[in-house]
Amino acid sequence: MTENSTKCKGFFCRTWRLFKSPSSKYSLGLLVILGFLTGIIFWGGFHYAMEVTNTEAFCISCHEMEKFVFEEYKQTTHYSNRTGVRATCPDCHVPKEWPYKVLRKIKSVNEIKHKLLGSIDTPEKYEAKRLELAERVWSDMEATDSRECRNCHNYDFMNYDKQSEEALEIHMIGVESEMTCIECHQGIAHKLPAGYESDSSE
Repeated sequence: MTENSTKCKGFFCRTWRLFKSPSSKYSLGLLVILGFLTGIIFWGGFHYAMEVTNTEAFCISCHEMEKFVFEEYKQTTHYSNRTGVRATCPDCHVPKEWPYKVLRKIKSVNEIKHKLLGSIDTPEKYEAKRLELAERVWSDMEATDSRECRNCHNYDFMNYDKQSEEALEIHMIGVESEMTCIECHQGIAHKLPAGYESDSSE
């Protein structure tokens, strides 16, 4: 068998030989191509992970969320209403804008830690921490001017003619005072914690 007969002449063989021992002429180009492909794979994987963890199904895959929080939410108008428009867990708790979404995902590492520690793995533990957890969410929402609420609700889009007199009066006060949604709408998707009234009056 001659040396020429064992030489690879097909496209795949030539490509493999190029990757195996590239000439200096092609080295930089190969690095750029490999870097580009690696970037696409990394970005696609990262984006996929972000989307998978941004679903209601993912949120309630945790026992504590499914048994304690989700059951309450199912009794609210955000879950079921005459128009069939549902606000899911991420709609209220995860920002849509990319930088804020990434920041929220980083903060969720603390939630994973408490899941592993079993901080609220029983109804009793959950109720004991409910006020603290709720106040943290309310504080975050106030700091962002109820950004996630405003994805669906906005003073500018409201038809005030279709609101009750009481709602209209309160919303007018809100507009004039530049109040944010969560200042009045605590407990809109979850029941208010025990001790909420006494705590807020101090």
